[in-house]
Amino acid sequence: MTDASRREVFTGVVVTPEGVDSGEREYSRQAELDGHLATALFRALARAPGREVVVDHHPARRSMNAGMLLAVSLALSRRWRGRLRGKRVGIALPPGIGAFAANAGVLLAGRIPVNLNFTLGRAAAAACLQKAGIDTVISAPALQERVPDFPWPADTLDMRAEIGACGRLSIIGWLLAIRGLPAGWLERRLALPARGGDAEAAVLFTSGSAGEPRGVVLSHRNIIGNCLQVRDCGLLRPADTLIGCLPVFHSFGFTVTMCYPMLHDVRVATFPSPLETKRLAEIIAAERADVLIGAPTFLRPFLKRAEPEQMRSLRLVVAGAEKMPRDLYEGFQARFGLSVREGYGLTETSPVIAVNRPDPVPLAAGGTGEGRRLGSVGLLMAGMRARIVDPVTLETRPPTETGVLAVRGCNVFRGYLDDPAASASVFRDGWFVTGDLARFDEDGLLYIEGRLSRFSKIGGEMVPHITVEQTIIEVLGWQDAEAQPVVVVGVPDAAKGEALVALTVRDVELAQVRDRLMAAGLPNLWIPKRVVRVVEIPQLKSGKLDLRGCRQIAEESGG
Repeated sequence: MTDASRREVFTGVVVTPEGVDSGEREYSRQAELDGHLATALFRALARAPGREVVVDHHPARRSMNAGMLLAVSLALSRRWRGRLRGKRVGIALPPGIGAFAANAGVLLAGRIPVNLNFTLGRAAAAACLQKAGIDTVISAPALQERVPDFPWPADTLDMRAEIGACGRLSIIGWLLAIRGLPAGWLERRLALPARGGDAEAAVLFTSGSAGEPRGVVLSHRNIIGNCLQVRDCGLLRPADTLIGCLPVFHSFGFTVTMCYPMLHDVRVATFPSPLETKRLAEIIAAERADVLIGAPTFLRPFLKRAEPEQMRSLRLVVAGAEKMPRDLYEGFQARFGLSVREGYGLTETSPVIAVNRPDPVPLAAGGTGEGRRLGSVGLLMAGMRARIVDPVTLETRPPTETGVLAVRGCNVFRGYLDDPAASASVFRDGWFVTGDLARFDEDGLLYIEGRLSRFSKIGGEMVPHITVEQTIIEVLGWQDAEAQPVVVVGVPDAAKGEALVALTVRDVELAQVRDRLMAAGLPNLWIPKRVVRVVEIPQLKSGKLDLRGCRQIAEESGG
């Protein structure tokens, strides 16, 4: 089936009183979904060994084509088969050639990669290592020096030294075999597994933005499936160059900017931090990048630190992880002539659930329709079903009403690592209940209203934190802030159940906030009871708010 015909079959959505369907049953029958990720990587890289896959810009520019990446990975896999301890292996590396080869090598060695968040506190990181049963971590001395508080195990391997230990002759031998021998014959000689399906392929830990990180077990079907879904949505084109600056322990960095370029015909230019905007703008210009992906927090600084000429090659900018502010969209249009497309995903869904598409898109009922709409996160990925359920009873609501989003599809995980209680809490009759409040419009485009954790129940009324934040920004004229200037959280309150507290990096009095919000027509229950001045808003390396850290500050501020 060609890419075009796949999109014709799987892109259209059907909206019914029970929910929204984008061909979930048909999509799930594809034979590719039963494959093994290691074998899929081998086949994709061996198919076009001269294809440039990754251009690493740290510390200096280096590039690697598919054949050399596969040769290095195979050499590592032979070395690691008898060397790695346990079935899961930790990887703590920034995005780049090392992370690509480490993940591919671990998979080809028959092990399960666990890309670790090395920015977590020591206790949380130690809990992740223990939970995943990790004895061996692959990293780099420079990173170990930069994060000495991480609980590095005694068996921590230096990735560069491991490649060196493979030997140049071994790597060249593998490269000659890849280029000179039939790929099918080499695959059989390596005894690569034909089937992976629902077996565990990788583990990622949730960001912990609202609590302790949980181990998300992603299967071969999940990862291969979400990569196919990304391909089928039509946003990425063959030979596109992506900017890969999101950490590989982040689900989008793992699947879309690492696995996808190895599996499909795109190129990625990597840099270890999404925060160095000026450097990223230089890389975009130097590599003539086509696609930039990031959280709104990472995209906003481009408005002040990047020149329009540097961004000229971009045709696509995608925002995710947090709600995209309207002023960010307008700013990118005005300064760069780019329309930022909003998408949506979760670690538990590998991660992409929906994204705004190119127009027009084929409709299941025939004809074409809009693939994007400002304010929405776009259409469901092909092969998914969704419904809206009541936040309390979990009974199905009409899809155009607001409730909690529940989804099914090949990209949806089956449960948390060794945590049956947590797994049971997020599934209902085979549906994954996301915890996000959402609705669909009559054309099947999805709107995310916020997480349940970003609402407070005050005096029996559900109060949306994001709406209060956005109103504060508007009435106080803070739209020009590079970083989010205010966050609203709920804290326990004896009288009303919860009370709102506003954390802000600006000097402002509670009375001023109260007066402006009341003048804007906000109900009294929606007005913060306290304003707390902070040096910075707590933020995770993924670009998401550290809601747990924000609540802790609010609670400790007293009053």
